[in-house]
Amino acid sequence: MTMKILEDCIACGACLPECPTESISEGDGILYVINQETCVECEGHADSPQCVGVCPVECIVKA
Repeated sequence: MTMKILEDCIACGACLPECPTESISEGDGILYVINQETCVECEGHADSPQCVGVCPVECIVKA
């Protein structure tokens, strides 16, 4: 499984520097997106997905 950013995203950018595989990017300018092909849920980098912990609106979930 991978992570997904929901429509509640406020495009704050807090998740960008937390992603060890650089899988998060600006989508259509309204919200950010996670590349499903490169997201590894921080496996091998951290104990849990780091983007989830820094998201102020809790809009990142397992896809």
